[in-house]
Amino acid sequence: MSSQPNGAWLTQDAYDRLAKELEELEGPGRTEIAERIAAARDEGDLKENGGYHAAREEQGKMEARIADLQRLLKNAVVGEAPKDDGVVEPGMVVTISMAGKERTFLLGNREIADGDDLEVYSSESPMGSSIHGSKVGDTVDYTAPNGKSFPIKILKATPYKA
Repeated sequence: MSSQPNGAWLTQDAYDRLAKELEELEGPGRTEIAERIAAARDEGDLKENGGYHAAREEQGKMEARIADLQRLLKNAVVGEAPKDDGVVEPGMVVTISMAGKERTFLLGNREIADGDDLEVYSSESPMGSSIHGSKVGDTVDYTAPNGKSFPIKILKATPYKA
């Protein structure tokens, strides 16, 4: 898989889940928050109306999430989970050894691992770009943001399963 300059790589499941969330937020979500703002506004003085201000803040967060989802889904590259071939690419759970410590994380977009505690690195991040395309058993050079260089050994790479 080549790099995706146009957008984030998502599994079909992640894309469908996010599209459903967006549909919910744009329809019933917007309607509900507008009704809550109107009801709070009817309670009178807006300066001291905590319910009104809380609803407006929630509306702002919801609109930001809608904008994020629209941008993500518009530019997403949707594909099947990568092959279980030991090649490090988006959608793989990777275990590395760096500076004597093992770390396991998902390479890709955090939206793929919805509700999972797994650490996520974008394939555009310094870590992600240095290991992208390598194979299990490879040792690659990684230059950290602080300028220090570390060898990273790829111990394991398996497709993410939700």
